[in-house]
Amino acid sequence: MPKVVKVIELLSESPKSWEDAAQSAVSEASKTLRNIRSIYIKEFTAAVDNGKVTSYRINSKVTFDLETERGKSRR
Repeated sequence: MPKVVKVIELLSESPKSWEDAAQSAVSEASKTLRNIRSIYIKEFTAAVDNGKVTSYRINSKVTFDLETERGKSRR
């Protein structure tokens, strides 16, 4: 049986690392989405102040399965 998936785009930021920004994106998405399968990082950027990186930013795509059984809502 084929699965139906949805892809959403998320932006996230962390003062620690790009990995932390990715985890924050997944953690936040998990509050309202079920069945998250993957995250694809489209873009990495960083804010710089006085010659130092102050913030790590990602632009990502998160993929999750849509529920197809009757009685369950699709998100």
